[in-house]
Amino acid sequence: MRLFLCLLGLVLIVEGLPYFAFPDKMKKWMAMMQDLPNAQLRLVGFLAMGIGLLLTYFFRE
Repeated sequence: MRLFLCLLGLVLIVEGLPYFAFPDKMKKWMAMMQDLPNAQLRLVGFLAMGIGLLLTYFFRE
């Protein structure tokens, strides 16, 4: 459980960093995201999950 909470904290840091460092650019980027088709967003999300799964698998303890 400690490892899970540590990883959750790291994810929140990585997710929050662009909003803290570049708020104006993130607003523009999020507006552009609304124009993308759902299929493309799903593909990007699927690829991100796959890469995360592979990283987790290869670099586990």
